[in-house]
Amino acid sequence: MLPRPEYPRPSLRRRDWVNLNGEWEFGAGEVATFDRRIMVPFAPQSELSGIGLRAPGDVVWYRRRFQAPEAERLLLHFGAVDYRATVWVNDVEVARHEGGHTPFAADISAALSGTDNVLVVRAEDPLTDLGLPRGKQYWKAASEGIFYTPTTGIWQTVWLEPLPARHVESLRLRPDLAGGALDFEVGGEGRIEMTASLDGAVVGRWSGTAGRGRLALEEVRAWSPASPRLYDLEVRTASDEVTAYFGLREVEARDGRFWLNGEPYVQRLVLDQGYFPGGLLTAASDGDLRRDIELAKSLGFNGARKHQKIEDPRWLYWADQLGFLVWAEMPSTHEHSPESERRLAAEWTEAVVRDRDHPSVVAWVPMNESWGLGPAEDAATARFLVQLYELTHALDGTRPVVSNDGWEQALTDLCTLHDYGPAADLVRRYQTIESTLDPSGRHRPPYLPGFAYRGEPLLVSEFGGVSLGAGEGWGYSRARDPATLLETYRIQVQALMAPGPVQGFCYTQLTDVEQERNGLLTFDRQPKIDPDLVRPVTQTLKSR
Repeated sequence: MLPRPEYPRPSLRRRDWVNLNGEWEFGAGEVATFDRRIMVPFAPQSELSGIGLRAPGDVVWYRRRFQAPEAERLLLHFGAVDYRATVWVNDVEVARHEGGHTPFAADISAALSGTDNVLVVRAEDPLTDLGLPRGKQYWKAASEGIFYTPTTGIWQTVWLEPLPARHVESLRLRPDLAGGALDFEVGGEGRIEMTASLDGAVVGRWSGTAGRGRLALEEVRAWSPASPRLYDLEVRTASDEVTAYFGLREVEARDGRFWLNGEPYVQRLVLDQGYFPGGLLTAASDGDLRRDIELAKSLGFNGARKHQKIEDPRWLYWADQLGFLVWAEMPSTHEHSPESERRLAAEWTEAVVRDRDHPSVVAWVPMNESWGLGPAEDAATARFLVQLYELTHALDGTRPVVSNDGWEQALTDLCTLHDYGPAADLVRRYQTIESTLDPSGRHRPPYLPGFAYRGEPLLVSEFGGVSLGAGEGWGYSRARDPATLLETYRIQVQALMAPGPVQGFCYTQLTDVEQERNGLLTFDRQPKIDPDLVRPVTQTLKSR
């Protein structure tokens, strides 16, 4: 059976496409060799790839033949290749891309040779280069601490998209809840016909030339975790047709609170690192992506901070469909230099552009815990954080931006703090804004020198991390049995939801990952505590 057969790009869908997942030839080394077989889109480090080597080499090669569908133009798409990719079709170089988590495409029409063609990919991912945005992918021989098995090469779907010569090139959606309309920008040529529908009924039409426009909606329904109403969108030209969807919702950070659709909203998030049994960063199936969200919701969470990973777009699709808030976070570098700054900013730009039309995404997190930055007193540290903050707002001005999640923040729309202290410390620390921002007893101060709290909403975006029993692995603390784990969680959540400045939280974490065993679920997604007992604790009301 073809792995990951679902359409890979939920934001702009066409009826005709060709999935190139499946068995490819594979090899490693500076010189192209193809002496093994690999199952794409799983990385060679994973079991599902059929290889399972932790260190396959800094340079790997892929090759396969493909039948080119009849088309005036043919695009070749890669969901993600870690880290540098060079692509040839019939020995003609068609693409180069840098960035291990973001998509790229190439028009391969001129390189085709009839219907039978050869595709070759070279992927370079030097593990010892700590200036690459690699997040939790470890650069040493074995996983340890908070770092896990790395990913090299292709790890998301590869596919072909046949197109007419004149087609819809891009689609940018900006839903306007207050105005009851959809602002949009269509790239391409010629006349556009656009139809919006809700629950199968047409609620808006627009026609005009490609470019910017506004489609008024006859029926206005807000998207939220409690009611994830989505509109379907059809976009037609004389020779092309694409479909998409959108949700009407507004998010704000003001007056010390987070607002969703004009109402104060408490975010009850769970840390989700996006590692999966058998596939590492790649879920074995689309159903596994959906199941993780359903499991998180069964535990009472209304969203997740996707930690140190730009997740598969299909996970965001399910977050949109099921009603699940998302903090989108950039994988960090682990060594500072002008080149590491360039790499991170460039890849983060691609990530924001890819994901900014998803209603589930409610916050951008370009930096975590000062990873890959210089000393706090270095002016370059603050400069780069401000640069990322301003860059993100320029790419998308509709969502709050977290400057440096955890501590040492510069300009930020949310004050987010990490605190793995015992429950008694949480009770004491989060009573007032003064006690919350007091740097004494903290690993790092909340703000960098020269920056201070400006009244932004305050959330504890990492806490907990409690492992269960006396088995292997570790957590930030340990509970002897499920009842103790539940009670510890209850005390921690109640401390944050007691009267005081905290407006939301993110618990560490959803699942165990390799040696880190502090999930509410095991790595194979078995609950450690009955979700029916966890859910009312997670949903503890915020006291005023």
